[in-house]
Amino acid sequence: MKIGKNCVVTLSYRVVDKKGTILDAGEEPLIYLHGGYHDVFEKVEQALEGKKRGDEIEVSLKAKESFGEYDETLVVTQLRSDFDEHIHVGEIFEEIIEDELSGEEESIGYIVKEVTQEHVILDGNHPFAGTDVIFYANVIDVKSATKEEIKQQYAR
Repeated sequence: MKIGKNCVVTLSYRVVDKKGTILDAGEEPLIYLHGGYHDVFEKVEQALEGKKRGDEIEVSLKAKESFGEYDETLVVTQLRSDFDEHIHVGEIFEEIIEDELSGEEESIGYIVKEVTQEHVILDGNHPFAGTDVIFYANVIDVKSATKEEIKQQYAR
């Protein structure tokens, strides 16, 4: 079966930077619904269109096409007293924010970048933001999506 709209695709993959450093070894297969649902990067989905089990792709992606450009406005400094004594560099946590217009909740993930006696510096950028990458994938499986799988995608 060839990959097309409303196919469930299973990939083995890895993501490297332009120097060849592995950023994501793809330890678990990537399973997504193909067809413009934004489950994978657009250029990767385009490269997979029409492929079948066993096919491989290699896609170069600029930062804006993958994990996004680095956004300095997502780096924030908060008082050290706002955190417990166990806060440490590399710790990841989420903050729930309510959109003032829609009232919908959105979560932003932060990585602790620095801890001083007075402040904690948090970074809301994806760890690979600002990095051009190469996405390698091998198609492990392709199957037609069930109505339920498609319905779940639209519900998101």
